[in-house]
Amino acid sequence: MQTPAIRRPAVAGRFYPAKPETLTRQLDQYLTSEGAATEKSAAALGCLVPHAGYMYSGLVAGAVFRRLPARAAYIILCPNHTGRGAPLAIMSKGEWLTPLGAVQVDGELAGNLRHSCHLLMEDAEAHEDEHSLEVQLPFLQRSVGAFTFVPIAIGVSRLAALEALGHGIAQTLKGWPGAVLIVASSDMNHYEPDDVTRLKDRKAIDHILALDPAGLYEVLRREDISMCGYGPAIAMLTAAKDLGAIRAELIRYATSADTSGDRSAVVGYAGIIVS
Repeated sequence: MQTPAIRRPAVAGRFYPAKPETLTRQLDQYLTSEGAATEKSAAALGCLVPHAGYMYSGLVAGAVFRRLPARAAYIILCPNHTGRGAPLAIMSKGEWLTPLGAVQVDGELAGNLRHSCHLLMEDAEAHEDEHSLEVQLPFLQRSVGAFTFVPIAIGVSRLAALEALGHGIAQTLKGWPGAVLIVASSDMNHYEPDDVTRLKDRKAIDHILALDPAGLYEVLRREDISMCGYGPAIAMLTAAKDLGAIRAELIRYATSADTSGDRSAVVGYAGIIVS
């Protein structure tokens, strides 16, 4: 289907405030939270950030975004929660609207990515109602200002396809004239008791910190860890390793119980920078 010129917000007013003034005030709280490190990770190649409602995961996401160096362009990888559209869906033109304004899709970068990874298909339907990428844009708008980006929604589960996407991203960025940062959008384990989720998440996080995408894939299956954005995480890690990544740092971790107080069935949130 033809990509529309404008992708309008799908979850403004639900996952984050729809009023610009309220959204700006909330973002500033998350991006300047007391006790969070302020030094920039100048060598950052990629990151993992959560995508729940800001009241639950905003402090984790903000702790990561405040540490990222400003880039002119970003590749944002997200899971496909709706099941609609192509398995690996990219948008190569148009703009996305948030309450803070419009963000332009980087058509040239998207075209190069499609050339490097033939599994990518032009498809706006996968992005139309997907929240997990949309919620990242206001953080970048507030912390960076002007930038372009390429949205990719991932609905495939095969390790080989996820690694192929990562290799294709790295191939594109090796020949790209400017620095581009890869954002992987994911929450961690879902809807188990807080103590169980923290143990399961630690097992997944350890493989991310070890820059071990195949190990992450295996532990998720072996331990039944319901990390919804493992596809984006594996593709980001694969690309970052190809680009010379040597370390990953856990910036902040939380579960929904830290906000709600309900520890019976929680979702985990991890913020990680890869450099």
